[in-house]
Amino acid sequence: MSSFVELPAEDVHLADKLQLSTFQGKFDVTEFVGAVAERLIAQSKADSGPFDPKPFIRTFEATVDRLMAIRKEVDKKTEQMEKSVRVAEREYSKKMAELSKGFETVGSSFTAMESRMNLVSNTAVRIADSLSSKGDQLETVHIERQRAQAACDLIDYYNLFSKDDTSKLDNLRKEGRSGRRQVAVILRRLNTVAKEVDLPNADKTREAIENYCEKFEREMLNLFDRCYRRGDPKMMHHCAQTLLEFNGGASCIQVYVNQHDFFINNVREGRTEEDTNLWNNLGNPDASPPKTELGLADLFSEIRTTVDTEAQIVKAVFPNPPVVMQVFLQRVFAQSIQQYMEQLLHRGADISDLGYLRILQLVHIQASALVEDLKAHEIPTTVSRTPYEAAEFRRSITGAAPAPLSLGTPAAISTMLETAMEELFVPYTEGHRYLERENKSLVTLYTGLLAAFTRFHKSQKGKSSMFDRMVNQISSTSGSSGTSSQAAAALTRFGLINSAPTSQQNEEPVKEEDGVLSVDVAERMLKWHAEAIGRCVELSPASDVPKSTFSLLKVLSEAIGNNYVEVALETALLRLEAADSKSEPNLSPLAIIRQVDLICHLWQQYVNVAILPLASSSVTVRREMVVFNTQTINRIEGATNRLLQKVTDAVITWLSLQLTKQKKDDFKPRNDDISFARVNTKPCEACCEALEKIRDAAKENLSGKNLEVFLTEIGVAFHSLLLEHLRKFPVSATGGLMLANLTKELRDIKSYQDTISTFGIPALQERFEFIRQLGQIFLIQPEILKSFITENYLGRIDSSLLKPYITLRSDYGQFEKGFNDSDATPGEGAPGTALKDRFGRLSIMMKELEGLKPESLSVSMPSIPTSFPSSFTMPSMPSMPSRPF
Repeated sequence: MSSFVELPAEDVHLADKLQLSTFQGKFDVTEFVGAVAERLIAQSKADSGPFDPKPFIRTFEATVDRLMAIRKEVDKKTEQMEKSVRVAEREYSKKMAELSKGFETVGSSFTAMESRMNLVSNTAVRIADSLSSKGDQLETVHIERQRAQAACDLIDYYNLFSKDDTSKLDNLRKEGRSGRRQVAVILRRLNTVAKEVDLPNADKTREAIENYCEKFEREMLNLFDRCYRRGDPKMMHHCAQTLLEFNGGASCIQVYVNQHDFFINNVREGRTEEDTNLWNNLGNPDASPPKTELGLADLFSEIRTTVDTEAQIVKAVFPNPPVVMQVFLQRVFAQSIQQYMEQLLHRGADISDLGYLRILQLVHIQASALVEDLKAHEIPTTVSRTPYEAAEFRRSITGAAPAPLSLGTPAAISTMLETAMEELFVPYTEGHRYLERENKSLVTLYTGLLAAFTRFHKSQKGKSSMFDRMVNQISSTSGSSGTSSQAAAALTRFGLINSAPTSQQNEEPVKEEDGVLSVDVAERMLKWHAEAIGRCVELSPASDVPKSTFSLLKVLSEAIGNNYVEVALETALLRLEAADSKSEPNLSPLAIIRQVDLICHLWQQYVNVAILPLASSSVTVRREMVVFNTQTINRIEGATNRLLQKVTDAVITWLSLQLTKQKKDDFKPRNDDISFARVNTKPCEACCEALEKIRDAAKENLSGKNLEVFLTEIGVAFHSLLLEHLRKFPVSATGGLMLANLTKELRDIKSYQDTISTFGIPALQERFEFIRQLGQIFLIQPEILKSFITENYLGRIDSSLLKPYITLRSDYGQFEKGFNDSDATPGEGAPGTALKDRFGRLSIMMKELEGLKPESLSVSMPSIPTSFPSSFTMPSMPSMPSRPF
């Protein structure tokens, strides 16, 4: 105990500052003195009197005394501690000496041990060398011993069975889970041995073993069933594992699958009352194909839910879950999906081929989506089996030895689902079944759509060879006698043929609008074909898509080309040929040509965009498509050429007929006011009226290069007719005024020129300007006639070519001799020489015009542009040269 020095009463508070702990660690003298005198300084400042040092002296004296006592106490403790340290040092030195002796002893022991280990290792190496050659023999002996022991046990059990003694197995079976698993292995081996043994009473023993195996299997299956109903997954797993070791576990899987509520209660009928809209529109080609069917959607939804649940149960119960899931899913596809699919297809077939095909596509799309969803339940194999066990399992499941189930493949379920999907549709798509039905459906639809159209054109030309060809090709496209009868029935249903006698047929009267080409009809045909192409891509193998697409393209070309466009062109041509040549020409074929143009543009655009890309994987098929389509277009071009040429011939014939109505004295009128005031002659009025009708019809139905070529053909031909026509009539001076019209009044040549100028073709304007200038010959005085024909516009024409027209002047006899003397071409440097040289090409034109005959139209057919032009340019296939028609 430390003693304390008595402090003044006023400095008792310093006791806590004069402890030993105050001086431990960092100590500052200044701070310590300040802390001791801090209170005194405060009191001194507070007193108003003089400074009193006594409190300071007493406090510091007491503090010094206390510090001296603390110092003595510290010295005393230091001395005690030094004594303790000296004692500890002596003990430490003693202990270190003892440890040194111990380390020396251990080092000696390790040295001796190392020598002995070297000796033992050398001996072990020699022993190992001698035993290495015996290792394989020891392992072989061990395996043989195990086999011998197992064989002895099997012989023992076999002998017991031969004596009808099964007590040993019965006792083992009652030992619980491990006992049942041992019994399963023993029985499997006994069953195999019994089939190979050939001894007296072997059949009886074999029968006993088989009966016991059956009894054991029934017992395990009953136990599995009870556990299944109780919801005991652990015991179910034990039963499944035991039966797996017994015979592969096939019977256990079959019990599990067969008793599943999904297959017992899932008996479905078509839900017609809820799908009325679907079934009512299924056979309507203009309605959109169905996207879903309520019963099918419910079935697939239930399958997804059931598989989600069963995947968890199977993984918990069975030692081989991938195999069990494969069996379960195979049953789903082979039973549930296939049965309901057959119901839907049967009902769709009762409606039409289109209904059947739409249902087939609907099921395929929905089943494909289901397969992709079920692939998410892929289960990796966790239990390996010997090849013998795997083979036995497959044999017990299928009754044969099929290809391996790929038990160790991570994607076994995915592979099985793809196979099941393929097998589900094989009966409906293998070979040419699907394609034949698709072709027959399209033919039936097109036949019905064109029924009224075909009847009309048949009535226009009697027993039409084109119609007969259509019916024959429908039958050949169907591909078999059965489908031919169905196609004939379709034709009968649409009124194209009738099984009843001709006298009993009561067809509706045909109407003119029934035989008109329509872009809307072509669009419907293309829409139906596009739907068929979509089904073809969906249902056909990828390798068969090019050929199948080509087959469907032939059906489309036959319908829209042969049986629609060409039929209309042929009828129009027959009408023109049968028309009276003396009657006004019918220009309605130009409207037909316009429709042909639009339909062919639409058709070829569809082929380029939708058909050809599908054949890109087969160069050969694509080339055949291009050749076939080009030949079809060429055939339509030829028919259009013939029709347009026939229209041109009819127009030219009509214009020529009007010119023949010109009276001989039309251009030699009496010189009176009444004759001079008369307007154009009647042939001129008729020709101009006809040209205006032709112009309007052509501009309404043709455009671009086609319009230009057609109007040029008409204008050039009419120009030739006028040149020949003007050579037949003498003209007086008054008649020349009527013919050439130098005034503002309408006259023949001026009317012709004005009418042709509305065609908007520069080449024709130049030709008819020449005719107008030619009319001046009948007006000018004889004295200036020579200079007129050599120096002005006519100076470009050889004067010998103008002479037949000059001779028509009523006063030609007065200057004939002088004109013939100077008929030669002016010499070089003459006034008209430069002009004639400049336009020398026109004399060649004049010679050509004398013997000109109407030329065949040649309308170019460029390939399809990105947007449909207003001009008449029928398309051709890409990579094929276009040709005019």
